[in-house]
Amino acid sequence: MSTLVFGHKAPDTDSTGSPILWAWYMNEVLGHSAEAVLLGEPNTEAAWLLQKYDLPKPRIIDDVEDGQRVVIVDTNNPAELPANIANADIRRIIDHHRLVAGLSTKGPIDITVKPLACTATIMHELMGDDAAKMPEWAKGTMLACILSDTLAFRSPTTTETDKALAESLASDLGVQVEIFASEMFAAKSDVSAFSDAELLRMDSKEAEIDGKTFRVSVLETTSPDQVLSRKDSLMSAMETVAKEDGVDQVLLFVVDILKEEATMLIPNDMVRSMAEKSFSTVCGDADYVVLPGIISRKKQIMPNLTL
Repeated sequence: MSTLVFGHKAPDTDSTGSPILWAWYMNEVLGHSAEAVLLGEPNTEAAWLLQKYDLPKPRIIDDVEDGQRVVIVDTNNPAELPANIANADIRRIIDHHRLVAGLSTKGPIDITVKPLACTATIMHELMGDDAAKMPEWAKGTMLACILSDTLAFRSPTTTETDKALAESLASDLGVQVEIFASEMFAAKSDVSAFSDAELLRMDSKEAEIDGKTFRVSVLETTSPDQVLSRKDSLMSAMETVAKEDGVDQVLLFVVDILKEEATMLIPNDMVRSMAEKSFSTVCGDADYVVLPGIISRKKQIMPNLTL
């Protein structure tokens, strides 16, 4: 039986690239049978990565069977994993997010959770000297994961470890970080083909805050006007998506990568009050609020959300 390696639902670049990297390491270095899979369609930036290095899109799965051996990367949150994850045989977890209760394993396992910006950076450390065996496509994939999660070192989640590794990988590949990142961000910014509901689910995480449940959506872009021009229809879709996904409210933050600020949509009075309490701002009667310096969901948005 092959071990399935996967990240969270709504896979971004790190949750697409990291399973591919770890499956390569298990197959080619450790000599174990492994397959990278996804829990949904990769976003446009992750799709760009697959195309750039001519990588086949991993198989998309809806759930896992009882006893299936799995390695979980880039999450440890059961809400972001297959419904039957509790009955799988979890062999390892590699992550950089806060611990969330709920996962149970059949025995002791290797768990690595580090305060780094990117799962791929942690994997590089775990590979040790074997990381030197990575082919060019793997180095490019690792670089893309780091630049995506750090917003090319703009995010407050960035550590010196992430930055040094990205610069080393770029040097090995003979590419310039800013040019490589700008190509990635351009791909991420083209959301014209997606419906409002797809945009709201594209890069989102579920959270419980003061007894209410939320889908917290973040769209990182160098062209925020392309998203904000759809503001009215997006706010209408928030209510539909909330009902369909069984949450109380959808929150949307449109992150302008270049200006390093987020625009939060304000569809109702509850979100208005939440924005003012969470970010010490005043919304007035506007249906959006600009939050200067807010670009990281993990460090700046999620920890501050309050009702």
